[in-house]
Amino acid sequence: MKNKFTLAAIQLNTQDDKEQNLKDMERYIAQAASKRADIVALPEMMNYIGKDYLEGEEIPGRTTNILCKLAKKYNLWIHGGSISESNGEKLPFNTTVFINPNGEIIAKYSKLHMFDVELKDGTKVRESDHFTPGEEIVTAQTDLATFGFAICYDMRFPELFRIMALQGAQVIIVPANFTMHTGKDHWEPLLRARAIENACYVVAPAQIGNKSRFASYGKTMIIDPWGNIIAKASDIPCVITAEIDLSLIASIRAQIPSIKSRREDVYKLERI
Repeated sequence: MKNKFTLAAIQLNTQDDKEQNLKDMERYIAQAASKRADIVALPEMMNYIGKDYLEGEEIPGRTTNILCKLAKKYNLWIHGGSISESNGEKLPFNTTVFINPNGEIIAKYSKLHMFDVELKDGTKVRESDHFTPGEEIVTAQTDLATFGFAICYDMRFPELFRIMALQGAQVIIVPANFTMHTGKDHWEPLLRARAIENACYVVAPAQIGNKSRFASYGKTMIIDPWGNIIAKASDIPCVITAEIDLSLIASIRAQIPSIKSRREDVYKLERI
């Protein structure tokens, strides 16, 4: 396992033209590869966002097959953000895939928590009307690091992140499509808190731009285990990169051993 590697996070303005979205995605992955990224992470719903929710795709399927070919072409890891995954006759899942440099899907995670809200700015979202929640917490051990997976609204549930940290997660990737109303107050504090609590890297590739249902907040960022923002996107589609230094995790956990200091004689956090 390397102590250091380069991670790229891609910020997209995904719209209702799936073909154009896929072309944009390929172009930005090529940019990430040109920056010598070892791993690339995409945002939530990276292949389609429109007035109507897209029917789920099979996994493997068209979008993930493209991602697998790109991973192999550029010899890098790809975190697939998320897409709508078909679920038989039931509502689809909101699912990410994790692909190795051989072009193989080695892990898959479906969003656990559904964003059902009615905000003061008039934004109304009921994901549970369109998606089936996932049932599994997922981490993946690789030759780069051990990765944990969450999607957007999941970041509001610190117990999920702590369980992944206890399972060895060193880098947690959280693709998102945050609203402007919540993003301006909650986006950065939530992500930094999850990184600080668990002394791990948190990577948040985001959607930017006006969508059919709401404006996306953007601000893709990479946060180190001390809570420092080490890379942050501007307000346009782009690629950001940062060096991930795994030795920093051990150093910070030695200085502030909050994971070891848990009082399991008083309370417990258990995966069901």
